[in-house]
Amino acid sequence: MPNAIELIVDGYVRLNNRRALDDLRMQRRKLAVDLKARTGFDVRTTVQQIEEDIVVIEAGLARVDDAATS
Repeated sequence: MPNAIELIVDGYVRLNNRRALDDLRMQRRKLAVDLKARTGFDVRTTVQQIEEDIVVIEAGLARVDDAATS
């Protein structure tokens, strides 16, 4: 079963909404930076999940770019 981020990315890809994907990626990157700056909390699992989300988003961006060049 796909996770939430995969469903969101698939929706944006179907809509050919590159801007939404870029915004989503930037939001995830900022969240990762903010979490890494925290002290006193173990956020490794959360940061790992966010980084996996970024990989999914970047794959979606590649699909949008491929569709634009086809």
